[in-house]
Amino acid sequence: MTQQQTVLLTDRAWPDDSIERDILEEAGFRVVAGPADPAPVEAIDALVAEHQPAAILTCWATVSAEAIAASAPLTVVARMGVGLDNIAVRAATDRGIQVTNVPDYCVAEVSDHAVGLALAWTRGLVAADREVRSGKWNPAGARLRRLSTLTCGVIGYGRIGRATAAKLQGLGARVVISDPHAPADTDGIEAMPLDDLLAVSDVVVLHAPLVPQTHHLIGERELSLLPQDAFVINVSRGGLIDTAALLASLDSGHISGAGLDVLEEEPTVPQELLAHPGVIVTPHIAFASDASVIDLRRSAAEEVVRVLRGEPAHYPCNTPSPLTTGVSS
Repeated sequence: MTQQQTVLLTDRAWPDDSIERDILEEAGFRVVAGPADPAPVEAIDALVAEHQPAAILTCWATVSAEAIAASAPLTVVARMGVGLDNIAVRAATDRGIQVTNVPDYCVAEVSDHAVGLALAWTRGLVAADREVRSGKWNPAGARLRRLSTLTCGVIGYGRIGRATAAKLQGLGARVVISDPHAPADTDGIEAMPLDDLLAVSDVVVLHAPLVPQTHHLIGERELSLLPQDAFVINVSRGGLIDTAALLASLDSGHISGAGLDVLEEEPTVPQELLAHPGVIVTPHIAFASDASVIDLRRSAAEEVVRVLRGEPAHYPCNTPSPLTTGVSS
């Protein structure tokens, strides 16, 4: 009798695991769930070693090289999201293990969030609300901007970057893009090198993946290239921005603010960011909506079922080495 394969759900950003469990158990797999909040890497390593999963579903928790090596039957590591910076992809690849993600579930939500942060800055929505709540009523003190007179630079022109650019254009802004892998068809939007984009952008929106080459993509030098009073938006990964450099640019008054849905050390929020009146911080929720979270959970679980059944992944993120394999017989 073939032993039932196990799927380890390391963590989740929603109240229960009913959607994932229903899909996986109906397909004949055993589900083991870790704590909802991501456990430390050592705890995830231990869970993998204990339960010997054929598949790991992870949201925020780190799936280390040690975890990948700890389970002989491991066949697939599925990210419940887009970015892969919490998964040791190279280790998985070397061991013949498929890595997948869900790249298309929150295009509308993240692009909406980015545009919302831009509008919150140009119209002073958050700052004005804070003032009114503190007892101030000072319309003469508002320093607002017209978005249609500004240049918005979008860094990263994948699915979400393309959607953000289209929405900003719809509001009348001039949009420019920078992406080393930009397609030949940029929808008529001017593409330029990163430094050139920074030099002309009143609003910068980051939609780049976090990989070694993009860590601290925006640092002291890059921030100095921005026009005076520019606004920086990051709805991708916190590590794209050097937080210390951002704080220094804010404190000097060179940039007027930042809209951050992601931080370098989540959930720790530097007090200096909270204290700055031009900074808007949201708790890594740009991806979220009632519809997008359901899409994400279903897609990630269904991808695991496909791979464990020997079918091609819909969204493969690596090409597993044929030299070794984690697939059990």
